[in-house]
Amino acid sequence: MNPPEPVQDSATDWVADHIRRYLATDGADGHDYSGWPTLLLTTRGRRSGALRRTALIYGEDAGRHVLVASNGGAGRHPAWYLNLAADPDVTVQVRADRFAARARTATAGEQPALWALMTGIFPLYETYRAGTDREIPLVVLERR
Repeated sequence: MNPPEPVQDSATDWVADHIRRYLATDGADGHDYSGWPTLLLTTRGRRSGALRRTALIYGEDAGRHVLVASNGGAGRHPAWYLNLAADPDVTVQVRADRFAARARTATAGEQPALWALMTGIFPLYETYRAGTDREIPLVVLERR
């Protein structure tokens, strides 16, 4: 049996600390971050091939997990979104539940309801959307 591949956590100190606490406690410390539900998403780097993990706010819809690729309203997509666009096979941790998933960008028909779901959880997404010219993708994670 091969040893698991090392995973590189987000380079931002507070995010890396959040991830460490989440992992150490199976999400008991970290799932609820300032009142928002968070999960850990691991993608494969599109250039490096290395596994990359980050913590993200999520919603649930019909057994699927939903993410917003807001990047804080920046003019470019977040690296995790670019990575999953290149390789949609990801791993997810929600509390102690770890599972493989397939990621996809929500369809135009899905977007209005999913956007309402996610802004209901984190209203600042509306501010992010208003502050950028790019369309902010919604991501659906379907358990494999």
